[in-house]
Amino acid sequence: MSGITDTNQLDLASLLGSRICHDLISPIGAIGNGLELLMIESAAQVPEMALIGESVGHANARIRFFRVAFGVASPEQRMGAAEVRGILSDMTNGGRLSIAWHSAADLSRVQVKVAFLVLMCVESALAYGGKITVQVDKGVWQLEAEAAKMRLDAPLWDLLTNPAAAPDITPATVHFPLAALEIARHQMALTAEFGAEWIKLSF
Repeated sequence: MSGITDTNQLDLASLLGSRICHDLISPIGAIGNGLELLMIESAAQVPEMALIGESVGHANARIRFFRVAFGVASPEQRMGAAEVRGILSDMTNGGRLSIAWHSAADLSRVQVKVAFLVLMCVESALAYGGKITVQVDKGVWQLEAEAAKMRLDAPLWDLLTNPAAAPDITPATVHFPLAALEIARHQMALTAEFGAEWIKLSF
């Protein structure tokens, strides 16, 4: 009988991510639905309600994104490209960051989980906005980012290509070690190139 220390059988971090997102997504969705009803019934479409609606939509998209990035993913689970694009579009709507996703219609949820974690790493570097392009061709993932201003933390990026790296980790950067763990778990190898205004990643 396997014990709780058997991490191959029990991924507590992913289970926790799934539980939190599951518990939050329903009430956030209910708030959004209630707000829509209020806006339909109200004769005056006040800017405050529009702002609340935009915030609720963004929160809902973030929770859906986190559910994939931090939640449980099994090899047999699949995700459609339209669903992925919808999550990313809703998450970046009205913001300074844009994400163009180019992939086949059907993808392994495990691979999308890794891609989302890596996307979070790239997003950290594009704190002032920019453009990210994701392409998948015959199982090879390529992410390219462009921005007028980058914020790169070299020790954190070393972690993605060097498992022996030991940078300081904070709640704001926890996606870096999680991405490194998922890359190693699925026997992937990430290569990274950096310029003054661009990033190119492949795995």
